[in-house]
Amino acid sequence: MKKGKKRSSIMLSTILVTSGLYFSPVNFGTQVEAAAQTSVNPSIKAFDQKVIARVSAERIYKDIHFLSETIGPRVTGTEGEELAAKFIKERLLSLGYKVETQEFSVPDKMIGHLHTSDHNEVLVNIPSGSEATTIEGVTAKLFNAGLGKVTDFTAEAAGKIALISRGELTFKEKVDNAVAAGAIAVLIYDNINQPGPLNPSIGGNVNVPVGGITKVSGEALLQDVVAPGKTMTLNVTRIANAKSQNIIATRAPKQGKNHDIVHVSAHIDSVPFAAGANDNASGTAVALELANVLKSYPIEKELRFAFVGAEEIGLVGSEYYVSQLSKDEVGRSIANFNMDMVGTSWENATAIYMNTLDGKANIVTDTARATAARIGTPSELVLYQRGSSDHVSFHDAGIPAVNFIRREPGTANLEPYYHTPLDKIEHISLERLKEAGDLVGASLYSLIRK
Repeated sequence: MKKGKKRSSIMLSTILVTSGLYFSPVNFGTQVEAAAQTSVNPSIKAFDQKVIARVSAERIYKDIHFLSETIGPRVTGTEGEELAAKFIKERLLSLGYKVETQEFSVPDKMIGHLHTSDHNEVLVNIPSGSEATTIEGVTAKLFNAGLGKVTDFTAEAAGKIALISRGELTFKEKVDNAVAAGAIAVLIYDNINQPGPLNPSIGGNVNVPVGGITKVSGEALLQDVVAPGKTMTLNVTRIANAKSQNIIATRAPKQGKNHDIVHVSAHIDSVPFAAGANDNASGTAVALELANVLKSYPIEKELRFAFVGAEEIGLVGSEYYVSQLSKDEVGRSIANFNMDMVGTSWENATAIYMNTLDGKANIVTDTARATAARIGTPSELVLYQRGSSDHVSFHDAGIPAVNFIRREPGTANLEPYYHTPLDKIEHISLERLKEAGDLVGASLYSLIRK
């Protein structure tokens, strides 16, 4: 799931989640509604069962395991993302879909490696604007620069790697002070405990390599490297002319043309250092399972699966996908089911949120509401106003779109493993994978079936 992109509505929704405030949710799916739906349309349940009977949580889980544990982090523009795209493409081809790869450019990326002289690896984030190093990297002793104030530096900082704590000054000010003191590289460690390394924003290009690390790592380096006078090596590489890709699978009705189009989307990529089991191997794997389930049933609408890259750096892949649709295709597009983080086992995430950018119901929420009532979806469905995932790109093109995601009701909080190295297969629920596959699959089939 994308963190912190774009447009005021998305920024507002991010503030709403982090502050614990939220737009008034709408609770769908009561027993009364379920009974009403069943009594009015009892035959529809037979079509629902054609999907539900075939959705396998075990197959979904196996795909999540491959994506998150075998491939691992699938950072935009890296080999991990490319391997995941290849895996998805081969699967879709084996299912008989017409498959297309859309390749597009992404901004240059900085990646880094940090290790002690005794070869202990330390997780490090490299901010945009950092200087790259040679292949050998920068090797030097560390200088304890406190908070990075001018008065925290002495002549001994020259030629060393400045180790600085987060706090009081901006990251840019800390780096500028280190450079002025003659430091040849800068490491900034967090002042609060977080599973993943700090990602400092240094506000433009600097002429030394810069890295962000965790509070635990910084404090360990003070004790184990600074005190005994050991050295560190920092390698920083710029990945230029990077590419990402979307994998598009299409299935059209056998007769006629110019059919309505229903899109199913999920993003392939993850953030650095995260295996991305829930974000978003879960959404990807559920979409792959639905492609398998729906590969041969008679349909009267065109079905398109869009597995998109580069979501985590700003919804780039979905924006590119939508931009490549013709005016006619956009006009024929009636729905987008987007799945992101649908499999968490976090016990507080008892609700399935249906996020729309404007907070209003549409054909997707209405269909999901009716389906949940028919099949007895156990989780609460909540209509919520929020962007920050690939449904935004479809909404902006005028296509009714919904992001299906698990959150804590009331607070709308995401799982605590979100965007951290803890986002692993051990925090995935088979039951919730099945629930997501049943709900979205039966909803989708009710729209496209013949």
